Amino acid sequence: MKRGRPGPLSRGSAERALVSVDSATVPRQAEERSVSRLWHITLSVSGPQTPLPELRRGLEQLAHDHPFLLTSRYATDHAEIRYWEEARDLHDAAAIALRLWGEHRSTAGLPPWETVGLEVIDRVTYHQRLAEGYGPAPAVPVGVHPF
Repeated sequence: MKRGRPGPLSRGSAERALVSVDSATVPRQAEERSVSRLWHITLSVSGPQTPLPELRRGLEQLAHDHPFLLTSRYATDHAEIRYWEEARDLHDAAAIALRLWGEHRSTAGLPPWETVGLEVIDRVTYHQRLAEGYGPAPAVPVGVHPF
């Protein structure tokens, strides 16, 4: 075999070129993919008044559709949803969280409210805040509850 540049075979040549590859210059796919982390999300939404039974039904459906949902608190004109999201980094977690309400609005029967607040913190920060006695309270009891 001859050494050469990679590429198509030259006309009339049935030989393949052997290409030397330095392993330090080849990106390692496993290393390029960042490890996913867990992020604690608190999403606040608000809008026109909605009947409580209708809102509760929608939030319960959202909890069913989105299995990592921890708790939802709601009133006639606002709600707060807390859940864990798995994502590569904070930017991805925030982007997913900002789409949650809109993407599930029709399937869960949620009101046409807008996102008015978002907090995204990593798992370590979440547990550190709890240990220090401040930050988002643990989602107890888990489920959908009025404020």
